[in-house]
Amino acid sequence: MGLFNLLIEYVAPLFLITSPITSYGDQIRNIHVTRSSRGFSLDTPLIMLVASILRCFYWLGAEFETSLLLQSMLMIVAQTVLLKVALDNRPAAAADAHSPFSGANAATPRPYRFWQWRSQRPYWEFLAYFVGVTTALQLLFGRSQLFVDLVGYVALGIEALLPLPQVLANQRSRSCAGFRVSVLASWLLGDAMKMVYFYNAQHVGIQFKACAIVQMVLDAYLGVQFWRFGAGPVENKDKGKMAVEMTAL
Repeated sequence: MGLFNLLIEYVAPLFLITSPITSYGDQIRNIHVTRSSRGFSLDTPLIMLVASILRCFYWLGAEFETSLLLQSMLMIVAQTVLLKVALDNRPAAAADAHSPFSGANAATPRPYRFWQWRSQRPYWEFLAYFVGVTTALQLLFGRSQLFVDLVGYVALGIEALLPLPQVLANQRSRSCAGFRVSVLASWLLGDAMKMVYFYNAQHVGIQFKACAIVQMVLDAYLGVQFWRFGAGPVENKDKGKMAVEMTAL
């Protein structure tokens, strides 16, 4: 068996399955150790939980590679833990006007303060309602190929946009302060594995391939931002007070 075939058959699937732990374990540990989730954007667990839940439902109709299903299930566990740790260690509402926990005082308040609630309960209620509604739709339309394809495109389309909040935050602040190099390295390595695996595995649809391309482009631009901005202007490095929204993988 050639090296490339070995990579496709064993290394890439194992990497994808374990990627939720290897990618997000450092972020969970960092928040737990520092006892603060300031600078961390809650959009990360929102995007990944919604996308991973939909991917599990997508598997019921598409039956894509089992390794990708296992990755989605493990991602749900990792992101649930990350959300819990971030909520337990959130900063005070007035401490950071740009914090995702600032509610009505947030820099970009959302309708009904969606995903900017001060209480923890609405986060878990939203996820429970989301799973319930998706389950009902699956029972009603799960036999429709159009519905199956739609779920796949929505799930992977959402996941493909994961780096976008970080890209926009870096661009606005002209800084990558708070953005961990380990996260960027993990994303870029994951992109390489995905491209190799998705374009050579048998049971992987066009949705996965399109998602991989979009993510690779956004992650590459994050690398450009890190090279251009670093931790931001010199005068802000010493102060260490630049507020950034960080999406950490």
